[in-house]
Amino acid sequence: MNRFVKSHGLGNDYIVLNEADLSFRLTPETVRFLCHRHYGIGSDGILVLGAPRTSPFGLRIFNPDGSEAEKSGNGIRIFAKYLFDHGYTRDTAFYIETKGGLVRVELKVEGDRVTLVTVEMGRVSFQSSDIPVTGENREVVNEELNLTEERFQFTGVSVGNPHCVILADALDPDEVRRLGPQIEHHALFPQRINVQFVKVGSRDRVAMLIWERGAGYTLASGSSACAVAAACHRLGLVDNQVTIQMPGGDLAVTIQPDWELTMRGPVSEVCTGTLSADLLEQIQSTRPA
Repeated sequence: MNRFVKSHGLGNDYIVLNEADLSFRLTPETVRFLCHRHYGIGSDGILVLGAPRTSPFGLRIFNPDGSEAEKSGNGIRIFAKYLFDHGYTRDTAFYIETKGGLVRVELKVEGDRVTLVTVEMGRVSFQSSDIPVTGENREVVNEELNLTEERFQFTGVSVGNPHCVILADALDPDEVRRLGPQIEHHALFPQRINVQFVKVGSRDRVAMLIWERGAGYTLASGSSACAVAAACHRLGLVDNQVTIQMPGGDLAVTIQPDWELTMRGPVSEVCTGTLSADLLEQIQSTRPA
C-alpha cells in the first residue's frame, strides 16, 4: 500500500504511483506536497497508473504545481520502464493512453531492465486552435511575441501539449528563468505553454533550454525535444533526424513526411519505497508553499 517508484529521464525526475495502491486521493494539494523537494519526496511531477479506456495502460501526468499535463515524453518513457520492470507487462512494445492521446512505446531491455525507450509521440500540429494560441485559426510560424520590454519571434507547436519555440543566438539559463514565467502565462496562450529557447548548431543537432509549464526550469523534456525538432524542421533549419541537446542529456527525434514524431532516449530508476505514516499524515494536514 502507498508504494512509489522514483525515476528520471535525463535529469527530469518523476514519482510513479499506482492509483489502486493509494490510501488517499490525489488532489492538487497532495501532488504539490509529494513533489516538494523539502517536505515531500521531491520531483518534477507525478505519473499515475490509472484505469484506461482504450488501451491496456492509462497514464495521468501531474505537474509539480498540481495541474494535470496532457503528455510528457520523459514521463512516458519513465512510465513504460516502470510497467515492464515492475511486472505489469512482459511485452516490449505496447500502447499507453494519455490525456494527450494514445502513444506506442518500444523498449530496449538489457538483462531484466529497460534501458532505452522509443515513443511514437503522434502527429505534430502548428495550428493555433490545436496549441492553442489566441486569434484567428492559422499556422503559428515565426510570429511575434511581445513582452513588457522585449520582443521575440516564436513558432507554436502542439505534440499533444502546447509549446512555444524561440530561436536564440545564445542560451542563458538565467534568461530562461526570467522570461519563462512571463511567456508561460502570456495572454496569447489560454492554457499556458511550455517554452523552449533554441540554438541550431547544424542540420542534425540543436541545443535548447526549457521552461516547463507548471514545473519551471527543467533539465530535459521529451515533448519539448519533439516540439523543437518539428519547429526547426518546419523553418527549414534541420533535416528529419535531429539530436536535441539539453542540460540533462540528448534525445533523438525523427520527423516523418506526414509529421508523425518518434523520440528515443534513456531512462533510469532512482529508488523505490513506501510512503511513511508521518508523510501520509502531513499530506492530509499540511500544504507547504
